[in-house]
Amino acid sequence: MKKLAYILILLASVGFNAHAQVRPGNLNSFDDRMLHWGIQVGYTQSKFDLHYTPEDSIRQTILGTTSYYSPGFHINVIGDLKLNDFLNLRLLPGVTLVSRDMAYRWSDAYTSTHWKYDTQRTVESVYAEMPIELKVRAKRYGNFRPYLLGGGYVGRDVASLFKNQNNNDESIIRLKPIDIRYTMGVGFSFFLPYVKLAVELKMSFGLIDLRVDDNDLYTLSTTDMRSRTFMLSFTFE
Repeated sequence: MKKLAYILILLASVGFNAHAQVRPGNLNSFDDRMLHWGIQVGYTQSKFDLHYTPEDSIRQTILGTTSYYSPGFHINVIGDLKLNDFLNLRLLPGVTLVSRDMAYRWSDAYTSTHWKYDTQRTVESVYAEMPIELKVRAKRYGNFRPYLLGGGYVGRDVASLFKNQNNNDESIIRLKPIDIRYTMGVGFSFFLPYVKLAVELKMSFGLIDLRVDDNDLYTLSTTDMRSRTFMLSFTFE
């Protein structure tokens, strides 16, 4: 989170420097439009929020389960509707490629007889998504305008293995195909001569337990698996 704070401070500094150094007046009437379109591309870091099982019989076999942030990518189309001078409603249909790493720590007694079990797994998804966001904008300062974001997200994993038959020899971590999240973040708009560029930092938090219980230790070691994603995005409007 310290890195996120540093990035926010840096972006704010860049924005106010741009206001001080660049002659104001680029795209003066852009934010007066009732509806406009754009595109958003960005980098993601995703993991699972896990709840480790309280079952003693499982804890004696698998000593810990951890999820780590892994990189991904997203691209979205922006449809932006102006509600008033400081509030906009946005739809962002798009696609996100998600990767999440899982690490397992097995007991020595168990691995001595079950050496095939992995200590690491990667769970990949391709979400066709429909985020909806409210954008609360501050007053424009020259060619710079900060804003806050909040909203919801519904996505379907089009590469889901949900219907695949699982087995204990080569277990896969199956996830439910639908994910629902809430999102919050901050953005910084820069009015350039021919385009409005924005940089956004957002976090999304899953509301659904994505775990499919296949009665194997890869999933029995947890009682809840919810998505968490950090997004660094660039928008062009």
